Amino acid sequence: MNGRIAGAGAWIATVSVILFAACMLIPFDFGSYFVCMVLPIGYIMMCGGFYSESHEQRRAAAMVGMVFAAIYAALIFLVYFAQLTTVRLDALEGQAVRVLDFSRGGLLFNYDLLGYGMMALSTFFVGLTIEPRGRRVDKWLKRLMLAHGVFFFPCFLMPMTGVFGSMSGGEDSLGGVIALELWCAYFVPIGILAGAHFRKGGA
Repeated sequence: MNGRIAGAGAWIATVSVILFAACMLIPFDFGSYFVCMVLPIGYIMMCGGFYSESHEQRRAAAMVGMVFAAIYAALIFLVYFAQLTTVRLDALEGQAVRVLDFSRGGLLFNYDLLGYGMMALSTFFVGLTIEPRGRRVDKWLKRLMLAHGVFFFPCFLMPMTGVFGSMSGGEDSLGGVIALELWCAYFVPIGILAGAHFRKGGA
């Protein structure tokens, strides 16, 4: 049961990232916002599998990874549920648009970055729990998850510099789209390898 749930979560996360990348290219904001709320569900299911299989001596790292995953999910649901409800359906004006509309930058845009910073920390700590035991799939999965932790620093620090406040298009700018597509290209292999890990008997 643990492996099936975790494996399903890995594939949910993978498909969500692929759909998000496609929606960004079209562009299709409603689709990209919606799949961003599906991704945390799959990711938490996946992390639960790593927690359930973690050795007792690595259980603290697994728990920390789960907590950061929960914080990530809470922030992401806050951001994108607001985009699909209040921002999309209400006639916002003035400062409210600046604060709530993700595409304009501002508070929720910064919360989104903070959320993905928490996800990066989560992957790092979950990566610490993986014991490859000679399996190439697990070796690459561990390396990618640990390295993904580096994304925490730009996600956490860059909003403090005000660099995004000067961007007229927020996440719709070309630079933002390219950065997100590169992140998607990085994360998809993590999801695929995690799915393979649980299919081969993990958890």
